[in-house]
Amino acid sequence: MDISKGREVLPKNVKPLHYDLTLEPNFETFKYEGEVTIDLDVMEDTTSITLNTIDIDIQETKVTSGSSTIASSPKLTLDEDAQTTKIEFDQSIPAGSKAQLHHKFTGTLNDKMSGFYRSSYKGENGEDKWMATTQMEPTDARRAFPCFDEPALKATFSVILIADDEMTCLSNMDVSGEKKVDSKMVGKKRKAVSYNKSPLMSTYLLAFIVGELKVYETDQFRVPVRVYCTPDKHTEHGKFAAELGAKTLAFYEKEFASDFPLPKMDMVAIPDFSAGAMENWGLVTYRVVDLLLDEKTASANTKQRIAEVVQHELAHQWFGNLVTMDFWDGLWLNEGFATWMSWYSCNAFYPEWKVWEGYVTDNLQSALGLDGLRSSHPVEVPVKRADEINQIFDAISYSKGSCVIRMISKYLGEDVFMEGIRSYLKKHAYGNTTTEDLWASLSDASGKDVVRVADIWTKNVGYPVVSVSEDSKNNSIHVKQNRFLRTADVKPEEDKTLYPVILGLRTKDGKDGNSVLNDREADFKVPDLDFFKLNADHSGIYRTSYTAERLQKLGENAKAGLLSVEDRAGMIADAGALASAGYQRTSGLLSLLKGFDSEPEFVVWDEITARIGALRAAFIFEDEKTKDALKALQRELASAKSHKLGWTFKESDGHIEQQFKALMFGNAASAGDEKTKAAAFEMFEKFTSGDRAALHPNLRGSVYSVVLQYGGKKEYDAILKEYETGKNSDERNTALRSLGRARDPELIQRTLAYSLSKEVKDQDIYLPLAALRTHREGIEAFWAWMRENWDILRKKMPPSFTLLGSVVSMATSGFTKEEQLKDVESFFSDKSTKGFDRNLAQSADAIRSKAGWLGRDKEDVEAWLKDNKYL
Repeated sequence: MDISKGREVLPKNVKPLHYDLTLEPNFETFKYEGEVTIDLDVMEDTTSITLNTIDIDIQETKVTSGSSTIASSPKLTLDEDAQTTKIEFDQSIPAGSKAQLHHKFTGTLNDKMSGFYRSSYKGENGEDKWMATTQMEPTDARRAFPCFDEPALKATFSVILIADDEMTCLSNMDVSGEKKVDSKMVGKKRKAVSYNKSPLMSTYLLAFIVGELKVYETDQFRVPVRVYCTPDKHTEHGKFAAELGAKTLAFYEKEFASDFPLPKMDMVAIPDFSAGAMENWGLVTYRVVDLLLDEKTASANTKQRIAEVVQHELAHQWFGNLVTMDFWDGLWLNEGFATWMSWYSCNAFYPEWKVWEGYVTDNLQSALGLDGLRSSHPVEVPVKRADEINQIFDAISYSKGSCVIRMISKYLGEDVFMEGIRSYLKKHAYGNTTTEDLWASLSDASGKDVVRVADIWTKNVGYPVVSVSEDSKNNSIHVKQNRFLRTADVKPEEDKTLYPVILGLRTKDGKDGNSVLNDREADFKVPDLDFFKLNADHSGIYRTSYTAERLQKLGENAKAGLLSVEDRAGMIADAGALASAGYQRTSGLLSLLKGFDSEPEFVVWDEITARIGALRAAFIFEDEKTKDALKALQRELASAKSHKLGWTFKESDGHIEQQFKALMFGNAASAGDEKTKAAAFEMFEKFTSGDRAALHPNLRGSVYSVVLQYGGKKEYDAILKEYETGKNSDERNTALRSLGRARDPELIQRTLAYSLSKEVKDQDIYLPLAALRTHREGIEAFWAWMRENWDILRKKMPPSFTLLGSVVSMATSGFTKEEQLKDVESFFSDKSTKGFDRNLAQSADAIRSKAGWLGRDKEDVEAWLKDNKYL
């Protein structure tokens, strides 16, 4: 299959070689003046040049070739839908010659967090201050300046930024010179900062920033590594990321056997930022909360998140920036690899964080969750148009992509895998590749047929459930694969793909990494049926369905210490997913979870609590008695563990122990355990009365949630004040994220209105809304509010913007009944869903899946709750 067929791309008659680009932003008008000269190779005789533009006002255009002017005011045709400008001239430029295209243009420093845009922060006296920054990925370089905006059209860039003297100006490269210039702005002299010529790179990686910035710099790497922030932030909060960045670059140079090719590495905290971070070459931009760390007030989770984001973006400097996918259907390779690499390096730097254990409950479950929906998509998804790209920045591209990479790295062995990566980077440096190029390098390094294995996993949607039956006479197991769907309604035509399932069989003799199920079903010998488990350590992308007796036996094996942490967490995840999709009874899952009450490990408890949470979410619109019984089950499991672990923190507590205490405390208190609930209110009271040490950063989110769940207006106002007066983004976000927990109808309305107030940046609209999904009243009010405010929301978050899709998902996916789904479908039936149609389809699947689960197992769950004295 030719994946490039049908792509809407620029004509191939010319090819960009170099851009000379000058930009001068004006913070009074929010406009900028620009000039660009593009050196072109003429590939075929041509009388026109087409390049990408959107929302740019071109004032002058000139086309030259050699010393002659081909056209000084040619005909320009703008195609808004294709986001192109066509320049037509009478004289033909012959193939094989060079040409230059020159534009003078004006652009807008927009407030949409895309292209060259404006971002605001507060000055010393509370006034709005502005900076200009960029977000070009995937297709917004064309919003900043006229360009050939496709990843494969690499060129070199020489940038000049013109700004006031007190402004810091940054671009991908280091400064080559600075001079005073007369400005277009009347009566002003400004500085023009020039940058050295960049290496060959794609337009989506170009970046420029103009603003008043402070800097933390470290010299721990052979080129300067700096973290910049706006004046309202603390420079020393950049220390953790700068030093980790320096260490990570050195580590990657060694791992990739390739020097970082740029003269510096700048990382900048941007106040308004739509994603988490962006890997612009040599000038990485971040949300403030994903870069700046106050070690004194940050939780263990926050520290780990920043470490992973920094290491993810720096992995891209090689994988993505040095070697780039040729088009956006290869996005998964960029993101999946950078995700895997961030865990690989995190594990090297912080082995005590045990990130590969967390991987099983985090990335793997996120991937399997979304990919178990009919509306999922293949990892390698054909992309035809610019406006389709944003929707694939999801858990399939990132999480499933990284799971495929992890599975292959385990299959080949990490050392062999990294050998293949090194030769891939060396062979394709400064070029563009397809996924097949990576498989070829890995096949060469390993001698294994990586293409066959990898292609099936990346080009097909979904994954299998592997059912296991036992033959005690022959000491063997019979395994069979079928497509897994959370809605449990697989049609025969959807179950044609046969995956190469790496069985990873664990027995008393150890782990067998070589057995692969390539067919629909097969038999495999095991040394002793007393103990076996498939998918050891859960690096395979599938669910395993055992008989009820075997599942019970595995529970006993777990207690006897025969299963790894990953095995135990993964087994619970599989049992939970299979129960919800009708492969097993939910009563069996509940008995399994209850049997894990003496489990000692954080990651396993993380999965236990997630599975109880999923069941409670499915029952959210059912009768109160059943909901209270499920809450009592959670309370019983979590409270005993929480009381044992405690909720005070010592210097000697390890990273995981801190997370464990916080997880169990939050679960026990939110389920109504009196002891932890009282502790939460006591800590909150002291904290808001001025004893800031009374509430440990690890517990802040849980305590806020609990006091809002069980408290009222007084607690709500206090948490709102924490958001509005908080000193750093992490603290403020924790407060904002918890507001939706309040259930009082008046407070729910305040939360909804607040998300659209000027107090909340557009990038954070979803934060106060997220927790409304934790209770029935919130889900219903959120949906009603969204319908009423649809036009405002669309305007605030255009469909090309992934935030709208996220908010649509949040407002709809909490429902559990067919009639609620009909209501959602009827609302959107006469509206354009362009830009979020995938989110909507995934929400619909999630609702159907919960409705099906309730239809099958509601009575089974109630019977189990009665038998076990919860009901």
